[in-house]
Amino acid sequence: MTTLTDRYVWAAVRTVPDTHRADIEPEIREMIGGAVDARLAAGEDPAAAERSALLQLGDPERLAADYVDRPLTLIGPRYYLDWLRLLRTLLAVVVPISTAAVFLVQFLSQGEVGAAIGGAVTTALNVTVHIGFWSTLVFVILERTGVPGTGLGWSPDTLPALPDRSRHARLPELVASLVFLAVFAGAILWQQVRSVVNADDGSAIPLLDPALWSFWLPWFLGLIVLEAGFAVWLYLRDWSWPAAVVNLALALAFAVPAVLLWSGGRLLNPAFVDAVGWGPAVATGGGWTVGSIVTAVVVLITAWDVVDGFLKARRASAPGARQPVLVGR
Repeated sequence: MTTLTDRYVWAAVRTVPDTHRADIEPEIREMIGGAVDARLAAGEDPAAAERSALLQLGDPERLAADYVDRPLTLIGPRYYLDWLRLLRTLLAVVVPISTAAVFLVQFLSQGEVGAAIGGAVTTALNVTVHIGFWSTLVFVILERTGVPGTGLGWSPDTLPALPDRSRHARLPELVASLVFLAVFAGAILWQQVRSVVNADDGSAIPLLDPALWSFWLPWFLGLIVLEAGFAVWLYLRDWSWPAAVVNLALALAFAVPAVLLWSGGRLLNPAFVDAVGWGPAVATGGGWTVGSIVTAVVVLITAWDVVDGFLKARRASAPGARQPVLVGR
């Protein structure tokens, strides 16, 4: 079989519980192989025979759902997968574009970052709600009125690509992580000795409160070292459920004290704030346009990092995710 068959099997097994994956994969491969053999015996071209066999089996997600007896239901099962595919596409395309456009327009017109972020977040929520509601309503009407064929049906061309979990594929992520961590650590050290603001005697005024060197700044630098080691571990071993838990622990170890220090007004150096004239709201991490936005950004980035780690662990643990097996016939 070719990669097309492996993509079909991957698309099917990734949607079923772990307890069923070891059983469903060989059964699907056997069905595909039998259908292909019958077409080859009839004189059909191998590539065309494989494609025809996959078309005969139909949508791999529907096949997997039938195998585990999982209903695909919106109001009924007829348009469920068409609705789900369209919804995913619209959310992945429309929401980011509209959010970025609103942020850019408001920032250029008003010049306030806080207002632009607030408008962008509101837009993202509104667009998401409207896409979910109206797309669902359209398919409910289609299903209730019995309108045939939506034109969004499945074909082998829509099969997802096989995940590449080789070390070579993970190398760019390793390099990017190490570079970012090195720059982050360098910035913490640089702001202490070569700040952008100097006192009257020419000495640097650090951005971060020097009192943090008693514990918290060494804590963050130590976390950076651990993150670098974790990045190397991921490069060598790939994602797994234990790796996702370690990623969660590292994320919380950074985010929780950072938010507490910021909200308590202990992160920034008061002398630096006075020198640049930022005002008391910035010094104490207060105010909606300063404190809340910074806190929200840190929380959102941390949540995204944690969720992304568990999703990568789930994908890496799926059958065939590390090294797809090609079945020769």
